[in-house]
Amino acid sequence: MTIIKTIFLTGGAGFIGSALVRLLIADSGWQVVNIDKLTYAGNLESLAGVVEHPRHVFKRTDINDRAALDHLFAEYHPAGVIHLAAESHVDRSIASPADFIQTNIGGTYTLLEAARDYWQGLPPTEQTGFRFHHVSTDEVFGSLGDTGYFSEATAYQPNSPYAASKASSDHLVRAWHHTYGLPALITNCSNNYGPRQFPEKLIPLMILRALEGKPLPIYGNGGNVRDWLYVEDHACALKRVFERGTIGETYCIGGHNERTNLEVIDVLCAQLDELRPRADGRSYRDQKTFVADRPGHDQRYAIDAASIRRELGWTPQETFETGIRKTIAWYLANPEWVAHVQSGEYRRWVDRHYGKAS
Repeated sequence: MTIIKTIFLTGGAGFIGSALVRLLIADSGWQVVNIDKLTYAGNLESLAGVVEHPRHVFKRTDINDRAALDHLFAEYHPAGVIHLAAESHVDRSIASPADFIQTNIGGTYTLLEAARDYWQGLPPTEQTGFRFHHVSTDEVFGSLGDTGYFSEATAYQPNSPYAASKASSDHLVRAWHHTYGLPALITNCSNNYGPRQFPEKLIPLMILRALEGKPLPIYGNGGNVRDWLYVEDHACALKRVFERGTIGETYCIGGHNERTNLEVIDVLCAQLDELRPRADGRSYRDQKTFVADRPGHDQRYAIDAASIRRELGWTPQETFETGIRKTIAWYLANPEWVAHVQSGEYRRWVDRHYGKAS
């Protein structure tokens, strides 16, 4: 008989969170309590196929709401938390940093305190098994030159309001582990991509603008480098760290797929030329246009994922070429999802079915 444990997953209606929910539901050993405020990027349509599953419980809740969190801990008695809820777009953080401070720092603090009180009240055997897994980004490390890699030993040097808010939340989690003994882990990942990503991000934005015949804006000269990680590979890594990682440790998760922004867009255009040719026979590359660079734009990110490979046996399964082809194919095959995101239809559906966040 399978023993089912309950896990709290914050931000489970988001891009990475929904991928992890699908993976956990596929494992008969987990019940997922999905805690999501459903801000603009949270989308229950991304959970199609699992949202009504008997081992999936959705709770529209703000992680800044301490009373609501305490109620959920008491009601569901989780064996651990994977914390993904965050404001995550750099451009938005530059224009409106307050939401990032409130959610990424304040929300993480509130969740940590609720988890600590719950954990301290558990019997000793259950305390030992409890885990708080905080999911973060490689942007906390700042910018690399032409060589070198981020690792678990890299010093923090955040350069955007988003990165600073995530660095702050990392430090809070580490402090709650060392000061109070809360059994915590941290992961820092490289740039995610894949199906169901909100279209403000580079790859879906470029796919959809290309199909609409609009210019493809490229910051600066397009030479900024990112390490691209397919979202389902990331979900597998998160599950493995939560289940097998060493308490108190940090794990860097990377895709081993460094590409300049210009290279990414050229690959997208080439694959779209093949999969959905333009009616006029020209290449989507003709839509590229260069625009003023983003303030404080980090030059290069790259992750050394040797630790998670050596300790936990995880390596990414997708190359950039295979992952991007799957991504493009998904957007081409799911125009309704895209239309609902762009029109706000899914937001109206959520409000009708779940009301406002508690």
